[in-house]
Parts: sequence; C-alpha cells; structure tokens
Amino acid sequence: MATRADTEPLTDTGVAAWKGFLRAHARLTRGLDEELRASHGFTLGDLDVLIQLDEAPGDRLRMCDLAAAVVLSPSGLSRRVERLERAGLVTRERAEHDARSVEARLSPAGRRLLLRLRTAHRNGVRERFADRFGPDELETLAEFMGRLSDDS
Repeated sequence: MATRADTEPLTDTGVAAWKGFLRAHARLTRGLDEELRASHGFTLGDLDVLIQLDEAPGDRLRMCDLAAAVVLSPSGLSRRVERLERAGLVTRERAEHDARSVEARLSPAGRRLLLRLRTAHRNGVRERFADRFGPDELETLAEFMGRLSDDS
C-alpha cells in the first residue's frame, strides 16, 4: 500500500522548514557550546553526559546505555568519559548487578560542576532561544518538537 511519502513530493515549504530547522539547530548548539567552553572549559557534550548521569537512578548508567542516551558511539563516549574521569567529575566502576558491565557514575565534583554548567546553559538557552518567542509560541514549538521526538 502506498503511503503519502510515496505519492507526494516534499514541497518547497517543507524543504524551507527543514533547512531552517537544521540551520537554527546548528547555530544554537554551536553558540551554546562555545559559551560553555569559554566560560567553563567544558563542552555541550560534556554537559549532556553529566545530565544523563544526574537523571539516572543512583547517578550511574552502564556505558552502553549512556552512549545511547547521548547519541555517541561507544568509542566516542569512552574518550569523553575518560576525560571527565581524569578531571574527577565521573568515575567508572564495575556494575553492581553485572560484573561484566562498566558503569559511569557522577562524582560529587561532577555534580557541583553540573550545577554551574546547567545554570550557564539555561541562561544561554533563554537568551538565544526562549526569549525570541512569546509564551504561546513556545507552547506551540514544544508541541511541534514533541511530534518530532515521538517514536510512534
């Protein structure tokens, strides 16, 4: 059975919306990353790892689950976690319930840094993104983005 995607080409408006979304995402993430690097010496990717660990039960995740959560390859995540571990922000240890697995865990120093990075990041998101829209527009955007992130 043919679907709409099979029978209707992408419209010029659809292409323009897609390009605008990609450009806005790239510009916003680049700016937020540069801001965190300049003010704290850490990246948006580092913040993402710390947030994922903070939100996990017991502040810990198996490395494979962390890689999936931050959309990094296992080797890319391993290098990032290694840097965070050298900085004393994360520890790696054998999983409590499965000695074959390694878990990353947020350290107390990592939690303190996370609080500073999260504040700086939220201020950047507010200034670069949220302040450019009214409350109703933000609700609409949240609904639209929810559609894109919905797996169904």
